[in-house]
Amino acid sequence: MTQLPKQTLRVGFVGTGFIAHFHLKSMIGVRNVEVTGVFSRKAENRETFAKEVETLGLGSCRTHESLAALLSADDVDAIWILSPNYTRLDVMRALHGAIKSGRSKVFAVACEKPLARTVAEAREMLTLAEDAGLNHGYLENQVFCTPVLRGKEIIWRRAASTTGRPYLARAAEEHSGPHEPWFWQGDKQGGGVLSDMMCHSVEVARYLLTAPGAPRSSLKIKAVNGTVANLKWTRPNYAEQLRKRFGNDVDYRNRPSEDFARATVTLEDQDGNELMIEATTSWAYVGAGLRIQLELLGPEYALEYNSLSTGLKIFMSREVTGSEGEDLVEKQNAEQGLMPVLEDEAGVYGYTDENRHMVECFRKGQKPLETFEDGLAVVEMLMGLYRSAEINATLQFPAPELEHYVPVVARKGA
Repeated sequence: MTQLPKQTLRVGFVGTGFIAHFHLKSMIGVRNVEVTGVFSRKAENRETFAKEVETLGLGSCRTHESLAALLSADDVDAIWILSPNYTRLDVMRALHGAIKSGRSKVFAVACEKPLARTVAEAREMLTLAEDAGLNHGYLENQVFCTPVLRGKEIIWRRAASTTGRPYLARAAEEHSGPHEPWFWQGDKQGGGVLSDMMCHSVEVARYLLTAPGAPRSSLKIKAVNGTVANLKWTRPNYAEQLRKRFGNDVDYRNRPSEDFARATVTLEDQDGNELMIEATTSWAYVGAGLRIQLELLGPEYALEYNSLSTGLKIFMSREVTGSEGEDLVEKQNAEQGLMPVLEDEAGVYGYTDENRHMVECFRKGQKPLETFEDGLAVVEMLMGLYRSAEINATLQFPAPELEHYVPVVARKGA
């Protein structure tokens, strides 16, 4: 039996891709944590990651040649699952098996969004975590963005308390497309931009609409309506760009995934009030870089946030030349002109507060703000939206047919 609270939580990372490095950088702002282990399929990636841990002063990180070795390590208390979507259930099955057989002393697990590709997968993730006695956290960073946390606190304390609860949340996330080829492959990722980014939008909107201290389940989903489209990347010249960047496995001429999605989610609170979520996501946005826009509206108030409305901006004339990069903002699309700068992306996007929260909950044995239960609820909304788009009609909840539903773009051979 693990004695809690633990003075220091020792974390093992599964995955060393883009998002893993984002999480690692955010750990600089987290107390009572060490990154003690890492596993990924490529030895070079493991070594690079371990060196970065040392450089950042986050502990002594051992590289592991197998997932089993990481899970059975005696210096790992919690696992952060940050590997690609199509690997996460297998990682969870391995962790469950290692704990049940006594080969692992891991007592907590956190998983990057989305929790899974289907409702069935997400439900199994939750079942495995609970059967293994694990404390579990769902890594939805936008819920932990500083503007979201601060804005919600002010709105509910000052405005909602005197004029009534908020009733409409709008959320949008847009950029020019993902970094890795598997994101563009419907069967591996679970869909297209709806699966990849709408998971952020519907959950941060649901969080803003939820009364402080109440579980997200206090809002009942009544219906969803979704639309998906291929606006940019199926055009011949752009489909060819993807082929050149990622190889023949990304074939947007014959096997595209949606690059635009729209959602309307109707909810009901415990008093019978109707609430609405409006969300849009896109891989077809060309601006300074990744853009997140949020709104929360109520009877006598409104909250607005745009991640690119930064306090710091830099102008570079056409005489300033250099290589392409993402040193000013994630998914940066230009190197010249007037550019917004996110001076602390890990903090602004919520990763620092998210990881601080998870570490403190895990080492103290407390239930996190976001759990696998919330991750399952998000996947249920996403699958409802995909089904709605497929049948071109609003889908009423509960919708038991979603349990084993697979989006059209994720079906093998589709």
